[in-house]
Amino acid sequence: MTIGDHSKSDGKLWKLCPFWQSGTASSSSTASTQNLNSAHRNGVGSTTTSRSSASVSSVARSFLPARRRLRLDPANNLYFPYEPGKQARSAVRIKNTSKSYVAFKFQTTSPKSCYMRPPGGILAPGEVIIATVFKFVEHPENNEKPPMDQKSKVKFKIMSLKVKKGADYVPELFDEQKEQATVERILRVIFLDPERPSSALDKLKRQLAEADAATEACKKPPVDTGPKVVGEGLVIDEWKERREKYLARQQIEEVESK
Repeated sequence: MTIGDHSKSDGKLWKLCPFWQSGTASSSSTASTQNLNSAHRNGVGSTTTSRSSASVSSVARSFLPARRRLRLDPANNLYFPYEPGKQARSAVRIKNTSKSYVAFKFQTTSPKSCYMRPPGGILAPGEVIIATVFKFVEHPENNEKPPMDQKSKVKFKIMSLKVKKGADYVPELFDEQKEQATVERILRVIFLDPERPSSALDKLKRQLAEADAATEACKKPPVDTGPKVVGEGLVIDEWKERREKYLARQQIEEVESK
């Protein structure tokens, strides 16, 4: 869709450029050039020329595709095992490939049957996460053929937004700065047969295992590297603990020597 839009826009852009036409266009171009040279000789028209150049450059930038800040894997689809009546899981690896902090946000055309974990967040430059997507798989209607390896009507959109370091993520960021937000990808749902081995299914299992491991790691309490607390608030550091053991051992040796 994007390519088609650009081709139409390019066609209009070329039609607006008289330098590519022949006949009267070339003569009008020559006359324009002479008038411009005359204006420069008189010291007039430099400001107008710079303004027109700036407007042309801004128009040209509007036709260029938006620069992507995130790399997705898979890049275009979300794969789900086809298990009717159950809640299936998919996964997508998201990497911030820019040099800035980037906020991302999930959107879906089916919010009642799908949700994402996390639904959004902020990634540091080079940071990678694996997002998990949950979808309830409905039974086919009228005994239709299961939609294996077929694209579903459900779509997911991932948006990105450049933010400052230390910024807190809130979904309202994308509403407040909608002009700076970029649509990274629109992902389609594809169902896989869980009983039939495939590279897509194997990859999905690996990514889900990584996502589960990351979730469990976040649940574990941080390792306490500070002083130990024994009894009712008695603080014992390593040096004091070693010293007490040494004194106790000395007393035992003195008793044995007597």
